[in-house]
Amino acid sequence: MDRKTFSIGILSLTGLILVVATLLPTRPAEGDFAVKDLRGMQMITSASQQGGDVLYVIEPTSAKVLVLAYNTNTKDLRRVAAGDLNLAFNVPGR
Repeated sequence: MDRKTFSIGILSLTGLILVVATLLPTRPAEGDFAVKDLRGMQMITSASQQGGDVLYVIEPTSAKVLVLAYNTNTKDLRRVAAGDLNLAFNVPGR
């Protein structure tokens, strides 16, 4: 087998692999939630059951949480809840 035939064979095999890879079904990308850590503050987004998105702002050193909801109809961000994170999880002694 000479060099030219070998090169054509490798290129044909590579082309076949690429065709098979494009025909295989892939799972689409999903962004159900995101977590962002900003120097001790954590921001978590998730989808709301009423529509729109919810932003949880957590400050772990003081154990405070703030919940903000974005309404897609009115295009505004409103405070839903705020409180102590320890009370939400019933942590005794804190």
